[in-house]
Amino acid sequence: MPAASVPVSLLLLLIPLAAYAGDLPNPELTPGATDTRVTQENIGSTICVRGYTKRVRPPRYFTDSLKRRQIALYRYEDRNPQDYEEDHLIPLNIGGNPTDERNLWPQPRNSEWGADRKDELEYVLYRQVCAGRLALAQAQEAIARDWIEAYRKFVGTGRSRGGYRDE
Repeated sequence: MPAASVPVSLLLLLIPLAAYAGDLPNPELTPGATDTRVTQENIGSTICVRGYTKRVRPPRYFTDSLKRRQIALYRYEDRNPQDYEEDHLIPLNIGGNPTDERNLWPQPRNSEWGADRKDELEYVLYRQVCAGRLALAQAQEAIARDWIEAYRKFVGTGRSRGGYRDE
Protein backbone atom coordinates (compact mmCIF):
# COMPACT_ATOMS: atom_id res chain seq x y z
CA MET A 1 0.00 0.00 0.00
CA PRO A 2 1.48 3.40 -0.95
CA ALA A 3 2.38 5.64 1.98
CA ALA A 4 0.13 8.45 0.70
CA SER A 5 -3.00 6.27 0.90
CA VAL A 6 -2.73 5.71 4.66
CA PRO A 7 -3.41 9.35 5.63
CA VAL A 8 -6.28 9.53 3.12
CA SER A 9 -7.84 6.41 4.63
CA LEU A 10 -7.48 7.85 8.10
CA LEU A 11 -8.95 11.15 6.95
CA LEU A 12 -11.98 9.37 5.48
CA LEU A 13 -12.63 7.77 8.87
CA LEU A 14 -12.54 11.14 10.62
CA ILE A 15 -14.79 13.07 8.21
CA PRO A 16 -18.10 11.98 9.76
CA LEU A 17 -16.96 13.12 13.22
CA ALA A 18 -15.59 16.42 11.94
CA ALA A 19 -18.74 17.16 9.98
CA TYR A 20 -20.80 17.09 13.15
CA ALA A 21 -18.29 18.81 15.41
CA GLY A 22 -19.93 22.12 14.54
CA ASP A 23 -23.45 23.29 15.10
CA LEU A 24 -25.48 20.19 14.28
CA PRO A 25 -25.44 17.10 16.47
CA ASN A 26 -24.03 13.85 15.14
CA PRO A 27 -27.20 11.92 14.21
CA GLU A 28 -25.60 8.64 15.26
CA LEU A 29 -25.03 9.95 18.79
CA THR A 30 -28.01 12.31 19.01
CA PRO A 31 -30.86 11.36 16.66
CA GLY A 32 -33.48 12.89 18.97
CA ALA A 33 -36.12 11.17 21.08
CA THR A 34 -39.67 12.14 21.95
CA ASP A 35 -41.53 11.85 25.21
CA THR A 36 -44.24 9.22 24.64
CA ARG A 37 -46.38 10.93 27.29
CA VAL A 38 -46.85 13.91 24.94
CA THR A 39 -49.20 13.42 21.99
CA GLN A 40 -50.99 15.69 19.56
CA GLU A 41 -54.20 14.91 21.44
CA ASN A 42 -52.91 16.00 24.85
CA ILE A 43 -50.77 19.06 24.06
CA GLY A 44 -53.41 21.26 25.74
CA SER A 45 -52.71 19.55 29.05
CA THR A 46 -48.97 18.99 28.63
CA ILE A 47 -46.59 21.15 26.59
CA CYS A 48 -49.00 24.05 26.07
CA VAL A 49 -49.49 24.55 29.82
CA ARG A 50 -47.37 27.32 31.31
CA GLY A 51 -44.46 25.89 33.31
CA TYR A 52 -44.59 22.43 31.70
CA THR A 53 -40.89 22.35 30.84
CA LYS A 54 -39.89 23.26 34.39
CA ARG A 55 -41.78 20.24 35.66
CA VAL A 56 -40.10 17.76 33.31
CA ARG A 57 -36.60 19.24 32.97
CA PRO A 58 -33.94 16.85 34.35
CA PRO A 59 -31.83 18.04 37.28
CA ARG A 60 -28.65 19.95 36.55
CA TYR A 61 -26.40 17.26 38.06
CA PHE A 62 -27.76 14.86 35.42
CA THR A 63 -27.16 17.17 32.45
CA ASP A 64 -23.78 18.44 33.73
CA SER A 65 -22.44 14.89 34.08
CA LEU A 66 -23.82 13.92 30.68
CA LYS A 67 -22.36 17.04 29.06
CA ARG A 68 -18.84 16.17 30.21
CA ARG A 69 -19.19 12.61 28.88
CA GLN A 70 -20.67 13.73 25.58
CA ILE A 71 -18.03 16.41 24.96
CA ALA A 72 -15.54 13.53 24.91
CA LEU A 73 -17.82 11.37 22.73
CA TYR A 74 -18.22 14.21 20.25
CA ARG A 75 -14.44 14.63 20.24
CA TYR A 76 -14.69 18.39 20.58
CA GLU A 77 -11.28 20.06 20.75
CA ASP A 78 -12.63 22.58 23.25
CA ARG A 79 -13.29 20.53 26.39
CA ASN A 80 -14.53 23.43 28.55
CA PRO A 81 -18.10 22.53 29.63
CA GLN A 82 -18.95 26.23 30.00
CA ASP A 83 -18.67 26.60 26.23
CA TYR A 84 -21.58 24.20 25.68
CA GLU A 85 -25.22 23.94 26.58
CA GLU A 86 -26.45 20.42 27.21
CA ASP A 87 -29.43 20.80 24.94
CA HIS A 88 -32.42 18.71 24.02
CA LEU A 89 -32.36 18.25 20.25
CA ILE A 90 -36.15 17.92 20.29
CA PRO A 91 -36.93 20.53 22.93
CA LEU A 92 -39.08 19.82 25.95
CA ASN A 93 -41.60 22.44 24.86
CA ILE A 94 -42.49 20.37 21.78
CA GLY A 95 -42.41 16.99 23.47
CA GLY A 96 -38.74 16.05 23.48
CA ASN A 97 -37.72 13.32 25.88
CA PRO A 98 -36.26 14.95 29.01
CA THR A 99 -33.72 12.26 29.98
CA ASP A 100 -33.06 10.06 26.94
CA GLU A 101 -29.38 10.57 26.07
CA ARG A 102 -30.28 10.23 22.38
CA ASN A 103 -32.09 13.57 22.74
CA LEU A 104 -29.32 15.46 24.54
CA TRP A 105 -26.08 16.83 23.17
CA PRO A 106 -23.40 19.39 24.08
CA GLN A 107 -24.38 22.25 21.80
CA PRO A 108 -21.68 24.90 21.24
CA ARG A 109 -22.65 28.30 22.66
CA ASN A 110 -20.22 30.53 20.77
CA SER A 111 -20.84 30.00 17.10
CA GLU A 112 -23.02 31.43 14.36
CA TRP A 113 -25.59 28.69 14.97
CA GLY A 114 -25.17 28.42 18.71
CA ALA A 115 -27.62 27.63 21.46
CA ASP A 116 -29.32 31.05 21.43
CA ARG A 117 -30.39 30.69 17.82
CA LYS A 118 -31.79 27.23 18.42
CA ASP A 119 -33.75 28.64 21.36
CA GLU A 120 -35.41 31.09 18.97
CA LEU A 121 -36.52 28.23 16.73
CA GLU A 122 -37.80 26.24 19.71
CA TYR A 123 -40.04 29.12 20.74
CA VAL A 124 -41.41 29.63 17.22
CA LEU A 125 -42.19 25.92 16.83
CA TYR A 126 -43.78 25.80 20.28
CA ARG A 127 -46.04 28.75 19.46
CA GLN A 128 -47.10 27.23 16.15
CA VAL A 129 -47.82 23.81 17.66
CA CYS A 130 -49.84 25.25 20.53
CA ALA A 131 -51.76 27.54 18.17
CA GLY A 132 -52.67 24.56 15.99
CA ARG A 133 -50.77 25.87 12.95
CA LEU A 134 -48.21 23.03 12.96
CA ALA A 135 -48.61 19.39 13.91
CA LEU A 136 -46.52 18.23 16.85
CA ALA A 137 -44.90 15.41 14.83
CA GLN A 138 -43.96 17.83 12.03
CA ALA A 139 -42.26 20.19 14.46
CA GLN A 140 -40.39 17.33 16.13
CA GLU A 141 -39.24 15.86 12.84
CA ALA A 142 -38.10 19.21 11.41
CA ILE A 143 -35.92 20.13 14.37
CA ALA A 144 -34.48 16.60 14.74
CA ARG A 145 -33.60 16.27 11.06
CA ASP A 146 -31.69 19.56 10.72
CA TRP A 147 -32.46 22.34 13.15
CA ILE A 148 -30.58 24.94 11.08
CA GLU A 149 -32.70 24.14 8.03
CA ALA A 150 -35.80 24.31 10.25
CA TYR A 151 -34.66 27.70 11.58
CA ARG A 152 -34.39 29.04 8.06
CA LYS A 153 -37.84 27.70 7.22
CA PHE A 154 -39.75 28.71 10.35
CA VAL A 155 -37.83 31.74 11.66
CA GLY A 156 -36.18 33.09 8.51
CA THR A 157 -32.71 34.03 7.47
CA GLY A 158 -32.38 37.00 9.83
CA ARG A 159 -32.29 36.96 13.59
CA SER A 160 -35.70 37.06 15.21
CA ARG A 161 -36.55 39.46 17.99
CA GLY A 162 -36.94 38.31 21.50
CA GLY A 163 -35.94 34.90 22.62
CA TYR A 164 -37.19 31.67 23.99
CA ARG A 165 -39.62 31.82 26.87
CA ASP A 166 -41.09 28.97 28.85
CA GLU A 167 -44.77 29.30 28.12
